[in-house]
Amino acid sequence: MLYPIENKVREVKNLSGIWKFKLDEKNVGMEEKWFEAPLEDWIPMAVPASYNDLLTDSNCKEHVGYVWYEKEFIIPNSWDGKRIVLRFGSATHHAYVYVDGKQVAYHKGGFLPFEVDITEMMEKSTLENHRLTVALSNVLDWTCIPCGEVISKEGDGYPDGFHFQETYFDFYNYSGIHRPVKIYTTPKTYMEDIVIQTKVEGLNSNCPEGRLLTMEDYKKVERATLPTADSAVVKVKIQSTDSVKAVMVLDETEAVIAMETCFRCTETDGKRNYEAELKLENPTLWNPGAAYLYTLRVEGESDVYSETFGIREIETTENRFLINGRPFYFKGFGRHEDSEIHGKGLDDALNIRDFNLLKWIGANSFRTSHYPYSEEHMMLADREGLVVIDEVPAVGMCFWDGQQVFGGNRVNEETLKHHLDTLQEVYERDKNHPSVVMWSVANEAATHEEGAVPYFEKVIQRMKELDDTRPVTMVHTTGADGDKVSQWLDVICVNRYYAWYTDHSHLEVIGLQLEKEMRRWHEKYHKPVILSEYGADTIAGYHKLPAVAFTEEFQCEYLNEFHKKFDQLDFMIGEHVWAYCDFQTKQGLNRVDGNKKGVFTRNRQPKMAAYELRKRWK
Repeated sequence: MLYPIENKVREVKNLSGIWKFKLDEKNVGMEEKWFEAPLEDWIPMAVPASYNDLLTDSNCKEHVGYVWYEKEFIIPNSWDGKRIVLRFGSATHHAYVYVDGKQVAYHKGGFLPFEVDITEMMEKSTLENHRLTVALSNVLDWTCIPCGEVISKEGDGYPDGFHFQETYFDFYNYSGIHRPVKIYTTPKTYMEDIVIQTKVEGLNSNCPEGRLLTMEDYKKVERATLPTADSAVVKVKIQSTDSVKAVMVLDETEAVIAMETCFRCTETDGKRNYEAELKLENPTLWNPGAAYLYTLRVEGESDVYSETFGIREIETTENRFLINGRPFYFKGFGRHEDSEIHGKGLDDALNIRDFNLLKWIGANSFRTSHYPYSEEHMMLADREGLVVIDEVPAVGMCFWDGQQVFGGNRVNEETLKHHLDTLQEVYERDKNHPSVVMWSVANEAATHEEGAVPYFEKVIQRMKELDDTRPVTMVHTTGADGDKVSQWLDVICVNRYYAWYTDHSHLEVIGLQLEKEMRRWHEKYHKPVILSEYGADTIAGYHKLPAVAFTEEFQCEYLNEFHKKFDQLDFMIGEHVWAYCDFQTKQGLNRVDGNKKGVFTRNRQPKMAAYELRKRWK
């Protein structure tokens, strides 16, 4: 899927702003066909944004079911003769889309884009103003990822119709149209998709020799002269209804440095599939912290499209993760798209702040826990040289009380289908981003269950079929002895909270337990290991001497106990602290206004631990 861009033959109309909004309190709007007429009794609502924190009514904040959005738009006369596409960056979680009262699209899944061609409808319409209506449901069940279920209770002590959304993950189920809604044009014959893959030849990693065990060893690698290459081959696949005339590569000065006009072409169902190879001499590689982006420009008879890309090589060994031949150590965080007021709504200003803080603290990477982040977010990572583990929203597939998840009446064939569909969607969206170096297919699933084996064999195999250029991982909470699925993975990611959820506050157990378990993972699978979550809830401004749990001093001491052991295990290739900043969760006895494990507050101010991490990482 190509991101909407403007050029001489394509135009984009952004529908972001104030929409009409109506809460479907009794969930009767679909039955009563509210989409057939303009909404009544509506209130203003911002798009993109989560609606939950924008109103003052708790019934709206915790609503389970449908809400309705409406927006009028105009198609200008200058768009006559062009293909017209309606596109949503994301809508959480089930979106029914209507134009002028007629359904044009349905999408399941709250974190990826979807679009629909409305050309024919617009050409036949005699209306000047068009009405866009969205019926949006936030309900999660066992056919979805994330997983959840609606709990209903009846009888003495409960009011009629009492129900609530239960989720099995530790972030708030923010709902709404979270990313921009756009209408864009292309010529009637157009570029539908572009796949860019690069292969480096004559790589010189310029890597200093060393054991590469401690943070200082990895810093020597980072300070060394950047890797170089004699040449690179850029392989391009184009799916198009237009006739492709030229493919060219531009450098960052916009100079054309390679061009191809002869292609291998096949045709299926009226769509042409073009393949081309371009060779670049002495290319500048995309490196962590030193991004370089080329532009691929495709010109057809009618359409033109430009896509940025980077040239870099990825490889894994038993003990290492290599980027451009250099051992790479993941320093960074698990994070959330989460902020006050906006919830999970796209906020470009917030993204800029976040990336500046990541660079300030010395982070070189992050995981999109636990869902794909916005396309705008990924573009920033490409530009800023941040390395990304791209994760699909397969979270909530584990019960902490031992109840069965796989092979029973919970995760089922429909869940698997949605999971596989989501892999396809995230690949199609993010395949050309150089910042994405690894796919994560799930977070904290019950991989000790027998039913998880056939499920994740299909999931991991599908991800590797889609993309054989990047490693695949998943993030574990099951222990190494119980895990049954990691034989198909390339990298092991583990979440652990020694001395927090177990042996609470006893820092002396961290080193012993960490070494024992991480060695067991490595001995079992002979693959590199990342500690993808570790952390302690910390109340900003709470101090005590000696340190006690929830103080800023304790968070520093807690993290340092992990770091001592990381520097002694040569198969550990990364540390992602949980979390980058505090974030909202559902209400619960162990959460007071959200998860407080951030090293930054929710409004992006540092706790003491941020300064300690900066010393270690920079």
